[in-house]
Amino acid sequence: MADTNGRFVWYELMTTDPVAARAFYSQIVGWQPVDAKMPGMDYWMFNAGETPVAGVMELPAEARSMGTPPTWVGYVMVEDVDAAAAKVTASGGRLYVPPTDIPNVGRFAIAADPHGGTLALFKSANPDQDMPADQEKPGHVGWNELHAGDLATDFDFYSGLFGWKKMDAMDMGEMGVYQMFGIDDVMLGGMMNKMPDMPVPFWSYYFNVGNIDEGTERVKAAGGQITFGPDAVPGDRFILMGMDPQGAAFALFGSR
Repeated sequence: MADTNGRFVWYELMTTDPVAARAFYSQIVGWQPVDAKMPGMDYWMFNAGETPVAGVMELPAEARSMGTPPTWVGYVMVEDVDAAAAKVTASGGRLYVPPTDIPNVGRFAIAADPHGGTLALFKSANPDQDMPADQEKPGHVGWNELHAGDLATDFDFYSGLFGWKKMDAMDMGEMGVYQMFGIDDVMLGGMMNKMPDMPVPFWSYYFNVGNIDEGTERVKAAGGQITFGPDAVPGDRFILMGMDPQGAAFALFGSR
């Protein structure tokens, strides 16, 4: 059994049109939609080959009433969801969904950092099957990135919550510092202060798509909007940020 505490283990899209979203991401990333057959709800998984990578469901009515747009949420494994949720509020964060059981799956909570960046806390009911997300394979999430309300205080929040450590950092001039983070010796992603024109802090997840130019053309053909890139990043890789037709932000990670 792999040690998954502090690692991203699942990603979930909450959207206003799950059927259209399944078609869009299948075309863009190459995922295969699979009905999870969960009693009482319409929940589908996105598989990369035989491996489930993410899920998609309809945006709950309560979230819509709060003005929540379609969005991707990352799930991070914790030893105790209730204890982690208490730490969130004690550290200045907020709970959107309190600790809740999913029968035969696990226990989760939806939490926000002190400036509003949102993640899910998760504890599996099937620990023998726990595996961290594979960041290298096609169709998997290759990078997890926070556009923070305040980098210094938000990093301390996540470090205290998940045990994340600072790794490499890049000085981006007027854009500030890009701080990479990880746990043990595994790099998970990066954090930076959000751009002034971004309305709220948010997490962005980069899907591995192979050739970035081919991925760009697939986004355009499927009716998505490109908001940034493709642009080069260290390691001879390229990134693209976009919006799906329902308005959920996503990002692609590839080569050229």
